[in-house]
Order: sequence, then structure tokens, then C-alpha cells
Amino acid sequence: MSVADRVKAALDEIREAIQMDGGDVEFVSYDEDSRTVYVSLTGSCVGCPASVMTLKMGVERAVKAQVPEVESVEMC
Repeated sequence: MSVADRVKAALDEIREAIQMDGGDVEFVSYDEDSRTVYVSLTGSCVGCPASVMTLKMGVERAVKAQVPEVESVEMC
């Protein structure tokens, strides 16, 4: 299974929690050189002051736990 597929699976596991607050997270790409995943936060996450916390403490933590080769998760 590719890194992108494993990242998508990790995102699927946390998607419901994000959707409960009216937002969502979408996989955009994975850069193998920098080992960075790029995602897009949508819905009520757009413009929310807590979106950075959601990204780093929620999305990044979940992705790195399941896909250890990922160094960071960033919004694009």
C-alpha cells in the first residue's frame, strides 16, 4: 500500500470527528522529498481560529501515528 493510500486511510479514521464540527479534511498530495503531506481543510474549518490546532494536534498526529515516514502535515 502506498504512502498516499495509508494517509487517506488515516484521514478516513478521523474524518467523522471533523465532520461533527461542520468541517472536513481532503488529501491533496504527498511530497516524498520533504516527507510532507498536504491537505485541504474545508467547511467550517475554513477561517476557524482553531484550524491550526485541528491540523497539528488532530490530523498530523493521526497521520504520523499510522504512517511513520511522514514528517509533517501542512495545509495548502
